Amino acid sequence: MPAARAYIIDSSTGSFHPGTIERRAPGPTEVLFDILYAGICHSDIHTARAEWGPTIYPLVPGHEIAGVVKQVGSAVTKFAVGDRVGVGCFVDSCGHCEQCDTHHEQWCPDAIYTYNDTGRDGVPTAGGYSTAITVEQNYICHVPDAVALEHAAPLMCAGITTYSPLKKWGAGPGKKVAIVGMGGLGHVGVKIAHAMGADVSVISQTMAKKADGLAFGASEYYAASEPGTLESLKKHFDLMICTVASSADLTPYIECLAIGGVFVNVGLPEFASKIDVGSLCYGNRIMAGSQIGGIAETQEMLDFCAAHDVAPQIEIIGGDDIDSAYDRVVSSAVRYRYVIDTASFN
Repeated sequence: MPAARAYIIDSSTGSFHPGTIERRAPGPTEVLFDILYAGICHSDIHTARAEWGPTIYPLVPGHEIAGVVKQVGSAVTKFAVGDRVGVGCFVDSCGHCEQCDTHHEQWCPDAIYTYNDTGRDGVPTAGGYSTAITVEQNYICHVPDAVALEHAAPLMCAGITTYSPLKKWGAGPGKKVAIVGMGGLGHVGVKIAHAMGADVSVISQTMAKKADGLAFGASEYYAASEPGTLESLKKHFDLMICTVASSADLTPYIECLAIGGVFVNVGLPEFASKIDVGSLCYGNRIMAGSQIGGIAETQEMLDFCAAHDVAPQIEIIGGDDIDSAYDRVVSSAVRYRYVIDTASFN
């Protein structure tokens, strides 16, 4: 079985350390590829620290993965050695249920997540903080030449997480779109919404990132912590994408929607959020959620980003920096997505 170098954590209070894991040799329809870059998603932190429930330790997180194909199985038709590829939040599904048949594999009851899950082979899945991975060909995307691999990695989660609801709810010319929170998810959402032609605003807690927000494509930038800000924005936006994992009362944000407006939550707070249902009833407003996207839509997102020169703002780090990077993500100090260079694992 192929060996891969990896960074591993052994408990919710532990630290990451280098080690070696085994990857299975590719079966007939599987692809083995070298991982060159892996993004750090806040989901990695929640899972490593067991904040979302039980975690399978030892854990190798990472579901923002980009690399180059090293070996393909005998029946692989979609990829060849040397192809630039990406993998996101899941690596398998049943392939024949209603969700799989309609290209929503992420909602398949038998979907297998990239880490902290158990694969078909009965072995716990291990993610992108490693130098190689073996995946079924149907769960891999082609990375367009116009997208650098270090930028492709965060798009495999942050990109599709924001692209999917923006597309579904009609972001485009003539639409006023607000991105709530401008961190790892939010800054990509600003760039994609702008590329779609929408009139984009950012609602953050402070004005600290205003210059960046405007550079990313926002026309307006607001600080929710300033008195009167949300009050002044009542009935203003057609679509709001909330990227914040907060359990705060969402009612003041819902009230910023225009008649028939849509509020989509893509953040996953540890605890339940609060909302006054009356704020939805008044004005026929809609509150929705969104969870990544299927493989076809993820490929569409990558192609869109290539065509519109959309790339996340990243900081490259090495494996020994993961623990400190986690702390900086939690404290909102990263600008805006950490990406691990697996060459540092040597």
